Amino acid sequence: MSEFHHLPVLPLEVIRNLDPADGRTYLDGTLGGGGHSSLILEKAPGALLIGIDRDQAALAAAGARLANHGDHIRLLHGNFADVTEHLNRIGITRVDGFILDLGVSSHQLDERERGFSFQQDAPLDMRMDTSRGETAAELVNTLPEAELSRIFSDYGEERWAKRIASFIARERAESPITRTLHLVDIIKGAVPKAKWDERIHPATRTFQALRIAVNTELKSLERGARAALDLLKPGGRGVIISFHSLEDRIVKHIFKEYAEGCTCPRQLPVCVCGNLPRVKILTSRPVTATTAETDGNPRARSAKLRAVEKLQ
Repeated sequence: MSEFHHLPVLPLEVIRNLDPADGRTYLDGTLGGGGHSSLILEKAPGALLIGIDRDQAALAAAGARLANHGDHIRLLHGNFADVTEHLNRIGITRVDGFILDLGVSSHQLDERERGFSFQQDAPLDMRMDTSRGETAAELVNTLPEAELSRIFSDYGEERWAKRIASFIARERAESPITRTLHLVDIIKGAVPKAKWDERIHPATRTFQALRIAVNTELKSLERGARAALDLLKPGGRGVIISFHSLEDRIVKHIFKEYAEGCTCPRQLPVCVCGNLPRVKILTSRPVTATTAETDGNPRARSAKLRAVEKLQ
């Protein structure tokens, strides 16, 4: 097993927007290897850091990385979508800030047996929490062809979704698809070679879509982001880093909803719902990485950071 490594993206922007201080409580809902948590505790060693992750390997690695902070860390196994329940179990009802760094970690991509990568042969798994849930192989071999096509189109924005799903259905009728490179070969056969994009591997979008489906990532983001915002104290700040347009669209929509407040129909002359804005948006547009950062950390190339401050 390779060493768990996590180079946090947009580190300066995360700390600038969170502005951590001693005596406060911060949530890292997607702990990974503890990169962002480490930065928070370096800036505010007297803060309490609560880290949540679905991946037991991430929790173990982050625990080792943050061990010198002693009682100032609490690490929990689970999905950040259930953050309210996780925090209630340890007696925490409000936080002063949170960070959600979405997507798959470098370690998960590098760890062959996890099945996230289309560049090496492995079991077709893709679960962030390997103790539960259906694998990518189970989805590929059991979902109706039309549903596979929808997943590839909606979650991967794959223009050849219908054709790829058709090729998968034909192949699985002959033998189960259980390995990553078997699926890659099917995708390569389905996408006309003349239409391959020179910038990305032909399997990139399909693998992304399967990973999102396996881990219910968009539903988790929707639930988790709202729950985290509701947990923020007045003056508390939230930071979310997304890595593709579907995630960023959800984050932008939720932040806008919380910032607008009023839910009355537009045709009403005055507000009757009485809802007030709950957050102030700190980033008018998503913050992206500099060329210097992407040169040292290619994962940062597609990162988009949005931040808000709680008003009430």
